[in-house]
Amino acid sequence: MSRVEHGDSIQLIKTVDSESIHLILSDIPYGINFDEWDVLHNNTNSALLGRSPAQEKSGTVFKTRGKPLNGWSQADKEIPMEYYRWCKLWSDEWYRVLKSGASCFIFAGRRLAHRCICAMEDSGFIFKDMIAWEKDSAAYRAQRVSCVFDRRNDTINSQKWDGWKIGNLRPLFEPILWFMKPYPQGSTLTDNIITNEIGAFNESKFKELAIWNDGLEICSNILKVKTQKSDRGLHPTQKAVKLMEILISLVTIEGQTVLDPFCGCGTTLVAAKNLNREYIGFEINDEYYQNILKRLGEN
Repeated sequence: MSRVEHGDSIQLIKTVDSESIHLILSDIPYGINFDEWDVLHNNTNSALLGRSPAQEKSGTVFKTRGKPLNGWSQADKEIPMEYYRWCKLWSDEWYRVLKSGASCFIFAGRRLAHRCICAMEDSGFIFKDMIAWEKDSAAYRAQRVSCVFDRRNDTINSQKWDGWKIGNLRPLFEPILWFMKPYPQGSTLTDNIITNEIGAFNESKFKELAIWNDGLEICSNILKVKTQKSDRGLHPTQKAVKLMEILISLVTIEGQTVLDPFCGCGTTLVAAKNLNREYIGFEINDEYYQNILKRLGEN
């Protein structure tokens, strides 16, 4: 039976029966200090999650300060390993609840995705592939180096470094990590498909739903999905329903169960319901939980 529960997913996942889930699809916290719920380390810094005067004025989506990328202190350098340890708090349980041969799709962010991969592998998962979700837009805040020198009245260096920026390129793609729980030793993947009805991917449906380069029907691991107006406004990292529908359709059939342990505003659950799949979702934030119930028509 489909359900959504309010609480800590690290505890709630323990209530799910072993080998009962056909797919885990989750947009997990990235651990990059986007907001309070995304601070997954013990590092203390007086500027962390503060706001600069420029951020106060601009109204940018980057409303708070994160940790500096260069990381001066040893505590800064520990953040990636702390993210790994956080992933390990739940990765063993994710392995337990999935059926043999089942897939797990994780949105983990670019900066610390490798730590999530290591945690999942250490729990027994096979890292099958990485799908690049090419977005139609992305916030961008790289600063011009010349502006910094202009504020210092350093005309020579301002001219020398004209055209250079500090920060990252526009982040138009997000990685979707694709894991698989191994099928039983001594068996084959085809045997597992017969037993559990999972393990293969639906190429025909993938071609039908996704947008390919120049309109060509060529399946690849670069996936384009346009965000609709209805895909915004309920969560700061909200994903498109169509994107989740594509991923669910890729590896499951009707009637199977999709789990999202970090369901945010419930997009995965909405997509599963649209596709006649059963769903289980956990969300710790009460406001987001109430929004999920409204989206699913359960409130």
